[in-house]
Amino acid sequence: MADRLMFASVFVSFVGVILFYVSYLIKNARPHKSASITTKSTSITTECRSGDETDIIIVGAGVVGAALALTLAKDGRRVHVIERDLTEPDRIVGELLQPGGYLKLMELGLEDCVENIDAQRVFGYALFKDGKNTRLSYPLEKFHADVAGRSFHNGRFIQRMREKASSLPTIRLEQGTVVSLLEEEGTIKGALYKTKSGKEMKAYAALTIVCDGCFSNLRRSLCNPQVDVPSCFVGLVLENCQLPYENHGHVVLADPSPILFYRISSTEIRCLVDVPGQKVPSISNGDLSKYLKNVVAPQIPEELKDGFIAAVEKGNIRTMPNRSMPAAPQPTPGALLMGDAFNMRHPLTGGGITVALSDIVVLRDLLRPLRDLHDSYTLCKYLESFYTLRKPVASTINTLAGALYKVFCASPDKARQEMREACFDYLSLGGVFSNGPVALLSGLNPRPMSLVIHFFAVAVYGVGRLLLPFPSLKRMWISARLISGASGIIFPIIKAEGVRQMFFPATVAAYYRAPPPQ
Repeated sequence: MADRLMFASVFVSFVGVILFYVSYLIKNARPHKSASITTKSTSITTECRSGDETDIIIVGAGVVGAALALTLAKDGRRVHVIERDLTEPDRIVGELLQPGGYLKLMELGLEDCVENIDAQRVFGYALFKDGKNTRLSYPLEKFHADVAGRSFHNGRFIQRMREKASSLPTIRLEQGTVVSLLEEEGTIKGALYKTKSGKEMKAYAALTIVCDGCFSNLRRSLCNPQVDVPSCFVGLVLENCQLPYENHGHVVLADPSPILFYRISSTEIRCLVDVPGQKVPSISNGDLSKYLKNVVAPQIPEELKDGFIAAVEKGNIRTMPNRSMPAAPQPTPGALLMGDAFNMRHPLTGGGITVALSDIVVLRDLLRPLRDLHDSYTLCKYLESFYTLRKPVASTINTLAGALYKVFCASPDKARQEMREACFDYLSLGGVFSNGPVALLSGLNPRPMSLVIHFFAVAVYGVGRLLLPFPSLKRMWISARLISGASGIIFPIIKAEGVRQMFFPATVAAYYRAPPPQ
């Protein structure tokens, strides 16, 4: 019995020594938690634990990212902006700021960003069709004299905001490419990015806002995108020539689709030729130049023909797909989508910057009462109201852009031809018939119901033109198809935008959602 007890004691002691030795090895082989981050970062990435230093990470420093950074910094937020390329952008769109957008710029205190970049004031539009033209002025009578549209080089406007952002101590503006978002247990904690030198870094913050533009590689993490490409823009710059109506945007209702002209500096006029479909004639073999000279040039105003042909022969022709994407958010704790990464519309009406600045005002007002952003789930629930509160402005401009593009395009369908003619004649009537639609277009009166009323007023006006003074069976049939076609244009766009959020936002629970207690 004594031998058995002695054997058991020796065995237990031996096992205890082995366990103690193993635990000692494990303890010394595994560093402390903070050391594991450092070790891991040495072999893979460098951890930039900016949670205590940064409140918000913004991915992208275009119009949205730069303006948002400035706005949040003014409210005392510490912002880290990561932009792929900080050199001046060179784009052929995003060059027009509507008066409604300028009012939002003033509300954000950023109106000086359109100064000293040779921006041109815009007071309305001129429409051209089949040798006829009409001028549509913005209804600016009730506003300060400085309120008007602005047209400019997109890159100059962005650089002006970036320079202003880089001067603020609470904004860190860094060049880098965001590879992915950092996720832990369903919550976005920050971003993994590569610096300009190629070094891989991780940045952390309470909220990450993704606004990396129309070619976003991150949007699929935060929404279910349904991108449509109805057409492409072919861009040219006309030099040292005059517009028929200075300080106005010009829209030519050409065949097959519209042509735009507007001044982007004191010496340059931007021309955008819309080409339906996802492909344009080849630049390399000269097909595009032939198309512009033989098909487009004969349809533009005489005052611009020589400058247009000279620009084509100069050869600096740019192309860009026109994308349309309804907002389809998937609320994600710790992250938010904004700008063209989140919502796009056809650029025909130049409403993109206005929607973006309006969204920034909505988000600023939502975040202002909050001191702490670290409760990701509560913040995510609260920010669902952002998607509702933005709808009246965004949906009005989005719907108008999509509907006008379809109406302005030529068609072999007789009913569509009548709708196009009716739209031109309706706007030419002046007074309330032009002021109402132009107020919608300019962002000065972004009311969805007003949009629907004017759109169907155009359709009814077209029916009246057909049936008066003496209706016929053929004209009655075309009239029925015109109303049906108008419905087929606008209702799918409204459905994609969300009927309830667009027309009855106050019925959505998130509309009244109060800020979480701090």
